[in-house]
Amino acid sequence: MAPAVKRRLIAVALVAPFVLGACGTAKEAPPVAAGKGTVAAETVAEIKAGDDHNDTDVMFLQMMIFHQKQGLQMTSTAMKRAQSPELKTLAQAIQATEKDELAMVESWLKGWGESTEVDKAPSLHADHGGLPGTGAAEIKALTTVKAAQFDTAFLNLFLAHQHQAMEMSKIEKTGGKNEETKKFAERVQQSRQGEIQQMLKLMNG
Repeated sequence: MAPAVKRRLIAVALVAPFVLGACGTAKEAPPVAAGKGTVAAETVAEIKAGDDHNDTDVMFLQMMIFHQKQGLQMTSTAMKRAQSPELKTLAQAIQATEKDELAMVESWLKGWGESTEVDKAPSLHADHGGLPGTGAAEIKALTTVKAAQFDTAFLNLFLAHQHQAMEMSKIEKTGGKNEETKKFAERVQQSRQGEIQQMLKLMNG
């Protein structure tokens, strides 16, 4: 079985008994519901963006790479330090999804001959409120916060982090040109909304 398929099946298995809407990047992937364990047949590796794109597409994908690398740092810490088994499971599922997304968007940018690194110059991000991201000090603090306080600290930080992804997706949906990138932005909004709902349940549980 191909690694991408394995990761996707792991992500599906891990969210049970959660209901995590539209988790994953396969085209038109259905919501993952407890007990169903179904996922679209097309894997991330098979999704091609084509050549037609504009500067908004490029900037969105570059910002997503920067954002997802931070997310992978945080979820890796949660997989080790979370006190709640449900939070550990959710972090593991999110990590599987975002690793797939990262591989996909990097391949699209390379196919366009564009850098996979985001330009952090403030002037380039002034019109959308600055480069969305989480502070390095905040991410590092997750490794040192007391164990009893970790879950709350992580959830507060990651809720804001995933909300940033939703805001970035709005920029792509209104200003992007590439159809697959715009579809990806829509899937990001759906999946992050599902994750946010699940994290709110954990916080209030």
